[in-house]
Amino acid sequence: MRGPLSLPFDALNGALRAAAEPTRLRILALLAETELTVTDLTEILRQSQPRISRHLKLLTEAGLIERYREGSWAFFRLPDGTANADLVRVLVRWLDADDPVVARDRERLVTVRAARAAVAQKYFAAHASEWDRIRKLHVSDAAVEAAIVAALADRPFRSLLDLGTGTGRILELFGPQIERGLGIDLSPAMLAIARTRLDRPGFRHCAVRQGDIYDLPVAKDSFDVVIIHQVLHYLDDGAGAIREAARVLRPGGRLLVVDFAPHDLEFLREEHAHRRLGFAPETVSQWMSAAGLDVALHRSLPPEAGSEGKIAVSLWLGRDPRAAVAEPQQPAPAREVA
Repeated sequence: MRGPLSLPFDALNGALRAAAEPTRLRILALLAETELTVTDLTEILRQSQPRISRHLKLLTEAGLIERYREGSWAFFRLPDGTANADLVRVLVRWLDADDPVVARDRERLVTVRAARAAVAQKYFAAHASEWDRIRKLHVSDAAVEAAIVAALADRPFRSLLDLGTGTGRILELFGPQIERGLGIDLSPAMLAIARTRLDRPGFRHCAVRQGDIYDLPVAKDSFDVVIIHQVLHYLDDGAGAIREAARVLRPGGRLLVVDFAPHDLEFLREEHAHRRLGFAPETVSQWMSAAGLDVALHRSLPPEAGSEGKIAVSLWLGRDPRAAVAEPQQPAPAREVA
């Protein structure tokens, strides 16, 4: 009897043949750790870019890795939730971590990660004062995050899509309790920060990638929960973003929108590219209804008494009205211990 993640004979044979080459096996071991670019792999493996590209093409064609573009860069990673990804992880687990070749590759990977983190930190430091100024205007991050967790606490969920992921904080918040997390953002600089934040034990099941919030690189009915946190006020078409988010919800899935309540701080529009100065409760509720979702919650969080805050934060929760479809039970993926 064929299992939910089994492979046909020809596909398994092809995958094993693709992996059975020294450089390609080294690539798979590295991508089991984190997503990498051709430049990263060239630096780690000390081979030419054309040679690395040929190996990556073969691994991609065999379904062992996937490629996606982010501006002028191409990232490679293991595919999510597939039998091929499970096969790669089994093969990598059999590798001796103390083998000289494997150990040397991992040492060079540490160097690449450190360089990536330095670039992200430089960007963060240059913009931290702007973000800190905006944070002081509204409810504390801790209070907002507590409200987000409470809004989704009625039942567990296995997969999460975070739209406009920014620094990846939402994936970090829910990472320990989900099996698959994906963050989408248009900014390469913000994605660099998110990758650094998530590039540690316990978060390998979470990834980020560049994408258009109006045309998500995600199949229909893909995620249990979608979150749009402090993103709508930057958009020209909030209704379109919610409609696209609803498209990728699984039957019975939930969409949580978090954004500012109406305010009159015009400098946010002039200096920080805010297109909307908050949203009335009925505005987002109507967008959710038009997207086919049932509005299950609206909640407003006023600024704390005595704080510098001038803006309330609102939460809207929409539910896909279709009956949830039970998924085949799969063994929970191993979680690394920090």
